[in-house]
Amino acid sequence: MSLSCLPVQIGPHPYRGPKRAALSRILCASLLAAFALSTVATSAQTTVQAAQPDSASTAQPVLITLDEALKRAQSSEPTYATALADSKVAGLDRGIARAGLLPSVTYQNQALYTQPNGLTNQAGQGVSAQPSPIFIANNAVREYASQAVINEDIGLAQISGLRRADAAAAVASAELEIARRGLVSTVTGLYYGLAAANKKLAIAERAKAEADDFVKLTGQREQVREAAHADTVKAQLEQQQRDRDLSDAKINADKARLELAVLLFPDPRTRYSISVPDAPRPLASRADVDQLAAKNNAELKSALATVRVSDADVLSARAAYLPGLGLNYTYGIDAPQFAVKGPEGVNNLGYSASITLDIPVWDWLATEHKVKQNEIRRDAAKVALTATQRRLIAQLDEAYAEAQAARDQLASLDLSVSTAGESLRLTRLRYTGGESTVLEVVDAQTAFITTQNAREDGRVRYESALAALQTLTGTM
Repeated sequence: MSLSCLPVQIGPHPYRGPKRAALSRILCASLLAAFALSTVATSAQTTVQAAQPDSASTAQPVLITLDEALKRAQSSEPTYATALADSKVAGLDRGIARAGLLPSVTYQNQALYTQPNGLTNQAGQGVSAQPSPIFIANNAVREYASQAVINEDIGLAQISGLRRADAAAAVASAELEIARRGLVSTVTGLYYGLAAANKKLAIAERAKAEADDFVKLTGQREQVREAAHADTVKAQLEQQQRDRDLSDAKINADKARLELAVLLFPDPRTRYSISVPDAPRPLASRADVDQLAAKNNAELKSALATVRVSDADVLSARAAYLPGLGLNYTYGIDAPQFAVKGPEGVNNLGYSASITLDIPVWDWLATEHKVKQNEIRRDAAKVALTATQRRLIAQLDEAYAEAQAARDQLASLDLSVSTAGESLRLTRLRYTGGESTVLEVVDAQTAFITTQNAREDGRVRYESALAALQTLTGTM
């Protein structure tokens, strides 16, 4: 685009001739410069605005189903990670305890030099005399040992140790399952809580649009003198309240999204969406729930395994009353020469074997006290087991009653929403026809919003109760 300055009449002016022409040229140059600067600024602003979507653009929101949310949460939640690590460590402890029942094999190598005492003695190999070592515990001035040693300890302590490791592994496995089910319950609550927050946001947006439309309606009726100014004021107050409700709904939806995102993504600000089926999940019969709880309840399994750990501790303490048997087999070299054959063909390679039986006689009642300690702990574990059984029965009754009541109320809540919507529609029609007051319309709007929010809260209540019930039965 090209620009040029045309002669401009600027009206009467005290200057004439060349001075006026120069002034016109200056004015034209100033206008051209201002136009050029505004064009550059506009172009730069357009460039920035066009670049903003590229710099701020992100990938499409990730669709997260409930199953996917559970998988992601298991890889990032610290409590579950700790329980998983404890379970793996307990499994390795069981392998270590099992290895304690098997013979151990080591290969020992030693070279020993002892200062001679100036005398000689007859070598054990039957050859000529050799210098005597200054330490009587050593066999020769130079001694070499290269031996394979096999040791085996047999006793009740090793057997009880294996039993305890097995029971401890069972406890860790049950605690891992408890952590997993607790995480499932938490994620399920957050997942459906986010769904409810999103729906409440949509409800608030529709309520805001309804309030805006009602303000227009009251204004129109006031203009034609069919309604008082008080109606418009009341509608405006309701509109302002809906603005505040919409702002709160946005904040609550963002909070719910971030709380769930903490368990799902390395960056909680990652954009994602969820998918919730319209129909709620079915509720199992009470007979099936009782059967599954008796079979799969993790808390009950943990309490039973804890009792088995206590039994193994008592058995291990009582093992100190019994003798311990030790077996040793050694094969190799222990001679003044590091060789298979010694002087004059003497054979240095050979073996030795020993059996040791340790019989406890008196330990000042230390073993008896240890047995009593473990018996006391076992009695406490049995009390905890019975308490767990009683608590399971009570929790089953409470959780099933809660889930059943929440399920039965869902249909009632849907009916309330339908009724409140129809009431709002009819009340607005009556107000338009001059047969209803503005207060009745506002009350109908509030009732409609309240019933919709109550329906979403009822869905969350049912899903949370169902998750708690499934946590007890192990069907998640």
